[in-house]
Amino acid sequence: MKLALLQMLEDRYAKKPMIITSQLPVAKWHEYLGEPTLADAIMDRLTADAHRIELQGESLRKRKGLES
Repeated sequence: MKLALLQMLEDRYAKKPMIITSQLPVAKWHEYLGEPTLADAIMDRLTADAHRIELQGESLRKRKGLES
């Protein structure tokens, strides 16, 4: 799967926009990907020219559960 992600990023890099969402904090992505060389390549492509929006605050799912 990690190799497939890298290939997809390679194919689209500097050609097409891509939106990535994750519940895993960016600081933990490298550790999660595991293989250092592959993780470096993936992170380089993801972070070059990236616009990062990090949401803060309580989960809306939790609030909706309390309202029911």
